Amino acid sequence: MDKNLLIEEAKKAREKSYSPYSKFKVGAAVLMRDGRIFHGTNIENSSYPLCMCAERNAIYNAMNNGYKKEDFLALALIADTEGPVTPCGACRQVISELMPKGTPILMASLRGDLQETTPEELLPFAFDEKALKNL
Repeated sequence: MDKNLLIEEAKKAREKSYSPYSKFKVGAAVLMRDGRIFHGTNIENSSYPLCMCAERNAIYNAMNNGYKKEDFLALALIADTEGPVTPCGACRQVISELMPKGTPILMASLRGDLQETTPEELLPFAFDEKALKNL
């Protein structure tokens, strides 16, 4: 996997951001096992709870195109931040459920900062299917 290529793809996705309220543009790109890359960007709405993050848009985009959990190889996200941008809590939950354990998550900034992590490091106590078995 070429980390720089995936970060550049996330940067391209960032340019499509619709963020008139926060002015905080985020781009994401997911790399699939067959080499295909899907973009995602944050989309805001004046009713803030209806906003959607870049990471979830990229993941859902891939899944809407028929890809499964085992097809994900990596996720990159980028924003204009002091250090590497990190996913919000909702995105961490989605990443923990829809991406395989150990998947590289590349968190970057436009300034060149980069930090690599995994879904389990992002959300060590994720809510998962085991919690639902007690219902």
